[in-house]
Amino acid sequence: MKSLCIKTNNSKVLDYLLNELKYSEIENICFSENQFKNYKNIIIHYLSDNNYNYFLSKISNLLSFIIIDEFEDIFMKRIIDKNYFYFDAIEKNKILKNCYNILSDEYYTWFDKKFNTVYDSIYSFISDNKVLVLDGFLNFRLQTYTSILDDIVSESVNTYIIEKEYMEFISLLKLYINSQKNNHNIVHLIYNISESILLDENKNLILNSDEIFNAKYLSDISFSSNDYTLNSLLNLLPQKIYIHLIDNQTDEFINTLQLIFENRVSICLNCEICNLYRYQKTTINKKEQKRHN
Repeated sequence: MKSLCIKTNNSKVLDYLLNELKYSEIENICFSENQFKNYKNIIIHYLSDNNYNYFLSKISNLLSFIIIDEFEDIFMKRIIDKNYFYFDAIEKNKILKNCYNILSDEYYTWFDKKFNTVYDSIYSFISDNKVLVLDGFLNFRLQTYTSILDDIVSESVNTYIIEKEYMEFISLLKLYINSQKNNHNIVHLIYNISESILLDENKNLILNSDEIFNAKYLSDISFSSNDYTLNSLLNLLPQKIYIHLIDNQTDEFINTLQLIFENRVSICLNCEICNLYRYQKTTINKKEQKRHN
């Protein structure tokens, strides 16, 4: 018979571990809970003389789930507080939410990576030690796991900074628009993913402003060819912008225009202009297909 003692005063972990052991399918074990001087102890006895690696694997598996479920949030908060102390509490909460989003976007990939790292650390430790003090193990034996979380937090911070700069960029442009007089009553923006076309209220073509020195904004945020469209709209300052979505799809650029120009923007999906440019696009696509065929 071989035994493993797990020491902790964390009541949630104790309840979690006892419950999992009670209903687990691990063969040939018995366990008990005891209170000693400094810690509560869960002692697990493996009653068989064979296949001890099976027992170590099952316990490592169980403890890995406990650590990820119960302590990951604490680890990430600690990393944020230590490495990004210059953010205030509200900003830190936003960064933490970004971490959750990153982890959920590729849940299985991240989970497998984290789980395998924690599992290997636990298995290696309990293979050589009969006592695992959980607090000490969390603080000193999970460097690789915390390094993974550190990378996630770093990515989250970068995302937060970009989002913050983006909203500051939007706010500056809104201030500029609200401080200027309208130069045009109506402008039509015919938009699909590949190009933007501007028309005045008489449906005459407006050339995009490509003079970067006359740009009304300075930002690292770029919409590629749509930068010129945005700059043109900021020069034109129309009272009303009708956006005709030829592909019936919005994207980051359209969302940005709605944030900047707010109630000046109206989205149109089915009008004379929409149908005309949609027909032209369809015709061009058919010609392209014939050419390739």
